[in-house]
Amino acid sequence: MDFGSAYGAFNGGNSKDKIDKIKMLDKDFLKDKNVLVVGLGRSGYAASLLLAENKAKVAVTDKNKNPYLEKTAKELESYGIKVELGQHSRELLEGKDLVVLSPGVDNRNPVIIWAEEKNIPVISEIELAFWFCPTRKIIAVSGTNGKTTVTSLIGKCLEADGKRVHVCGNIGVAFSSQVKYIYEEDYVSLEISSFQLERVIKFRPFIAVMLNFTPDHLDRYADMQDYYQAKKRLFMNQEKEDFAVLNCNDQYVKKMAQGIRANIVFFDKDNEMNENFSAVRKVAQIIKIEEKVIDKVFSDFKGIEHRLEYVGECKGVGFINDSKATNVESTLWALQNINKPIILIAGGRNKGLSFSKIKPFIKQKVKFLVLIGEAKEVLKEEFKDTAKIYEASSLEEAVNSSFHKAQYGDVVLLSPMCASFDMFKNYEERGDAFRNIVKELIKKYA
Repeated sequence: MDFGSAYGAFNGGNSKDKIDKIKMLDKDFLKDKNVLVVGLGRSGYAASLLLAENKAKVAVTDKNKNPYLEKTAKELESYGIKVELGQHSRELLEGKDLVVLSPGVDNRNPVIIWAEEKNIPVISEIELAFWFCPTRKIIAVSGTNGKTTVTSLIGKCLEADGKRVHVCGNIGVAFSSQVKYIYEEDYVSLEISSFQLERVIKFRPFIAVMLNFTPDHLDRYADMQDYYQAKKRLFMNQEKEDFAVLNCNDQYVKKMAQGIRANIVFFDKDNEMNENFSAVRKVAQIIKIEEKVIDKVFSDFKGIEHRLEYVGECKGVGFINDSKATNVESTLWALQNINKPIILIAGGRNKGLSFSKIKPFIKQKVKFLVLIGEAKEVLKEEFKDTAKIYEASSLEEAVNSSFHKAQYGDVVLLSPMCASFDMFKNYEERGDAFRNIVKELIKKYA
């Protein structure tokens, strides 16, 4: 069902004029509409509250059930929101006008299948937040790798230039949670994943940035083309007064320029530290931020949590938290940027990726490969002729084993190449656990 017919379903007929003015949305647009939110993570929680604040009748469903979700459910129920945990029931979908998805919910979810059978419109949390966001100054950053760094740096450049900015999205702060704090003159620096783009309809960033495109999430997408098309949706609603900032060194990203209506601005590695900085500079130039302001932000930048984050040293052995590296390209980048012998902790939930590209770098730079999680057997088979392999039953065992195998001057690197969901709630929880284990190790040997 397209948005036109969805809007018509809410209002007793199709009204193109109202659809075209969706950014001037009447706050009562969803008043008394029955909306089902699927998934009770950060995005689902924020979407539920945004809907309730705008007078919708809200229900939430999540197939999981644990103490954290039960606590969250009780909080939402205090706002009159009905919450279903541990299952998805068809009955909860009855009478619904709209379904809103958390990004972790894919097209195989039964609620989506049932909704489409009933012609109930399905949108993403990002789309919902966009409907109620009062500013047009949205800078959306996507790509396989580097999104968090670039989104953060754009936010810092805007702040340094005296502008009011909200940094949110896939970076860890739901867009829906920020809408009520955003004014018309504000900027939004928004990290966007392919998952969030799958169900956008009217979402239109003023500046859309595509950093790179490499294999990822093949456990969710049918193939690379399917993943590519999801990413390209970032530009689908842009017009000639908007900007598309593209990596000219990435053949797939460069190809995305075909059919884009926005002004196309290419970035190159140039003389910057890396392509991420170059992308940020191009965005800042479009906004007319002075070069000296940009340079100051770059010089002050200390990096991103869970991305090549230096944790500490114990008896001459360094520890680096790269938990955000959930694909091969991210771990490859880490190996290329560490100039010491490495003991690599890898593994988690396999996303259907090929690991062949990284083999030469592991052979060259990794002394020992310590494997954890569901992907242990796959990785063991993949790298059996590439590195010395050890297995661990937990992250704590992996850290301690790595430390005892290390020599003075070595680095223990957590850069998993896999998702965290087999052992942890997300990559942040995995990175926090690694950091805490290392701190205890340092304390023990201090």
